[in-house]
Amino acid sequence: MVKVTYIEHDGTTHEVDGEEGLTVMETAVKNNVPGIDADCGGACACATCHVYVDEAFRGKTGEAGPMEESMLDFASEREENSRLSCQIKLSAALDGLIVRLPEFQG
Repeated sequence: MVKVTYIEHDGTTHEVDGEEGLTVMETAVKNNVPGIDADCGGACACATCHVYVDEAFRGKTGEAGPMEESMLDFASEREENSRLSCQIKLSAALDGLIVRLPEFQG
C-alpha cells in the first residue's frame, strides 16, 4: 500500500492507503476524499481532479504530458506544481505523497 495525504483548501487532512497502480484520483474517489470531482472518470478529459503536488514529490511524479497540459489550462488557480491526479499512478516511490486541493475544481 502507498500512503497518500490529501489536504483540502481549508487545511482538512485525509490520509489514506492506496494500491500501487491506481491513480491518485482513483484512490481519492475510492476513499471518499472530498474535493476531487473526477467528472470524466480519469480519462484526462477535464480538469476536475486538479491537485498541487508537494515539492518533495514533484520529481517523483513525473512531468505532465501534452494532453494533461492542455487540460490543466482549464484548471482554476493553476500553479507550477499543478497536476491532474488521474495522471499520477501510485508506486512505492510515492509512498507518503502529499497533494493539496484547490478551493474549486475546473
